[in-house]
Amino acid sequence: MILAGPRARHISPVTILSLSDIAVEFGATTLLRNVTMTVSAGERWGIVGRNGAGKTTLFELIAGTLEPSAGVVARQPGLRVAMLDQYRDFGDARTVWDAAALGYREVMALEADLARQGDRLAELGEMVTPEDLERYGHDQERFAHAGGYDFHARVDKVLQGLGFDAEESKVRDVAGLSGGERGRIGLAAQLAAPADLVLLDEPTNHLDLETIGWLKDYLGEFGETVLVISHDRAFLDDTVDHVLHISAGTAAAYRGGYSAFVTQREERRLALERQVAQQRKQIAKEEDYIRRNIAGRMSAQAKGRRAKLARLPRLSPPPGESEAMTLRLEASERGGDQVLVTEHLDVAIGTRPLIRDFTAVARRGDVIALVGPNGAGKTTLISTLLGARLPTRGAARLGSAITAEWFRQDLAQVPPDRSLYDCIADLRPTWARGPIQNHLGCFGFSGDDVLRSTSVLSGGERARLALAMMMLGHANLLVLDEPTNHLDVESIEALEDAIDDYDGTVLLVSHDRAFLRELATRVWAFDGTRLEDYGGTFIEWEVHARDRARSRAAELGRQNAASRVAARTSEQRAGEQRRLDEEGRRAAKREASAREREVHEAERSIAELEAALADPALHVGGADAAKRAGRLDSELKAARRALDAAMTRWNEAVEALAN
Repeated sequence: MILAGPRARHISPVTILSLSDIAVEFGATTLLRNVTMTVSAGERWGIVGRNGAGKTTLFELIAGTLEPSAGVVARQPGLRVAMLDQYRDFGDARTVWDAAALGYREVMALEADLARQGDRLAELGEMVTPEDLERYGHDQERFAHAGGYDFHARVDKVLQGLGFDAEESKVRDVAGLSGGERGRIGLAAQLAAPADLVLLDEPTNHLDLETIGWLKDYLGEFGETVLVISHDRAFLDDTVDHVLHISAGTAAAYRGGYSAFVTQREERRLALERQVAQQRKQIAKEEDYIRRNIAGRMSAQAKGRRAKLARLPRLSPPPGESEAMTLRLEASERGGDQVLVTEHLDVAIGTRPLIRDFTAVARRGDVIALVGPNGAGKTTLISTLLGARLPTRGAARLGSAITAEWFRQDLAQVPPDRSLYDCIADLRPTWARGPIQNHLGCFGFSGDDVLRSTSVLSGGERARLALAMMMLGHANLLVLDEPTNHLDVESIEALEDAIDDYDGTVLLVSHDRAFLRELATRVWAFDGTRLEDYGGTFIEWEVHARDRARSRAAELGRQNAASRVAARTSEQRAGEQRRLDEEGRRAAKREASAREREVHEAERSIAELEAALADPALHVGGADAAKRAGRLDSELKAARRALDAAMTRWNEAVEALAN
């Protein structure tokens, strides 16, 4: 970072973590050696390598749950680390929201204590002591410093982004979560927790494409430092600025995203190979000189060169790795051109509709990406297409001479408590021991590994065994439901190559965008209860989906703008009506007041006339007095009629005012 201004100076990034010459040994086995890395605040590191290379072990070293056999792990004093491991434990949390807020347990306890203190202070009233007030103020400062006024909003935001309703999560029982939901809540707990360094282990597992997009954006605005283990190449390209590659028991650091790492790794490998070749050529030349001159008159020079050569540090060739799994997918027969046909298909779970009126034909050679949010019904649709469950309406059928193999997301096709050898022998009972071991060897299982029980296999090992079993089916329709979830990048690339060479049809469910971009020639995309059949590649569909989302957002914006205009117009009309009503009310009030004054004026006139008629002098004054009395009497009668009329008008004005 460079400070602006004429006296700008370079500010070195703050180092929060460093590993120096780390080694990890388990008995006689060395898992890691000579591992060195430095992490600065704000950096985002991707940790990549084969399954079993030591990536999770590295996280345990960083988190302090494992001590290195050699070397030093140095952490910034007070560094707060949040680790997302592959085994989520929600402690005593009862609700989904509580599980997501596990990182704030102490803050929530302090919040409850502050509430109790507040109630007590209110009860004490004037009896409150300075000590009570001091403690309350001190705890309020602690609460604010720990993020107490912000954590509710942060937990809500993360839950909402990962597909949970924040309000519903406050009452939903955590015990009722599915395996995928538990994974997302574990991720939510890590993202929401107060931390300086967040360690994410395969965070995109159990996420759909939309949620992965949210996570990418969230990490982009995230202030904390992040280290992430992931096999999702597109996600790494979008989120990290450094890569640590663990290979052959050691690690090498690279700058940039995943694509930059691949390029730099190849450049380093080629450069090292050239350096090794050049050194070997130079050594051979020196050795030849020494052999020719060690006993001759140039003996002193030869001995000197021999001593110098003995001191020369030898360059080692690039460390080798075991081959990635060897997978070849072949169909035993061609089958018909129409592989899978649906006609006006409806799919539902109970009363909840998942898909309405879907008609499509999957043809030989198609690689179809089936995409949609978690819970949309992808696995239920697959079950319906393969005949494992009945449609609500319409039909789904396989074409002529079509056989299907289903790679299940939960790997339920792997038999429980069977040895790897038996799993293959059950499918190929005529094979001898050699072919079975050779077949398993293609998937990374060698020696005594073939006798291990499926019950002790890791997720990656179970996935490779499932692929080894699927390969023997020689089906001409492959249905792959999240096949990359537990595979390392090298195995994913081997699977990509196998599918690319396969001449059958593939229906593919995956959240790995790089995988889908590489393979999919067609897309079936969930859009509510409508399943869109898009006839282009996944890359083209991504552009189409973004354009459609922008179009819908623009239309929604127009609708919202129109609604706001209508609301403003309605409010203006209502305001105008209120103004008119108020003017009418004021006019009615003025009318009522005027009519009341008329009544008072008429009553005053009547009182004056009655007083004049009651004057005794009026009745003793002769003819003139009599005429005057008659005139006054007539005026009195007219005044009383005027009073009656005024009273009527006043009553009408009062009623109008009341209405």
